[in-house]
Amino acid sequence: MRTRPSTQQSGSALVEFALVVTILFLLLAGTYEFGRAFAYYDALSKATRDGARYMSVAKKGNISSSSVGSAKDIVVAAANAAKVPSFARSNVVVTCLDASYNDSNCIDGTAPGGVRVEISGYAINIGQTIPLIGNSVRVINLTPHTTMRYMQ
Repeated sequence: MRTRPSTQQSGSALVEFALVVTILFLLLAGTYEFGRAFAYYDALSKATRDGARYMSVAKKGNISSSSVGSAKDIVVAAANAAKVPSFARSNVVVTCLDASYNDSNCIDGTAPGGVRVEISGYAINIGQTIPLIGNSVRVINLTPHTTMRYMQ
């Protein structure tokens, strides 16, 4: 003869399922958010590498007048191709370095010791796709950079 579960336990499985699903959903959403941030950081890191590679072989005769602007354009194009949102040319900083790799000015006709291309002032929001958590959106600054020796 079959016995029916008592009425006191009939809803407990549903409550346990709701608790477990909520925790799993938050873990999944957090994984998605940090994965998205990592993908943007990786894309920006590759973009700075492309810009630094361009600057490392730029002609020293016009390194300040046109190469710096071209390197910024290369970084912006790579970031846009990777679908990095709200990225602007103003977020790219190109710096020439002296022989000791200290910051220096880019001067036409003078070969720098190295070049650095970096992202500055770019941030993304983490937590905006997770519903029901209120105002717990966090801002994370992404600041990848690449430094290369000048090759010319």
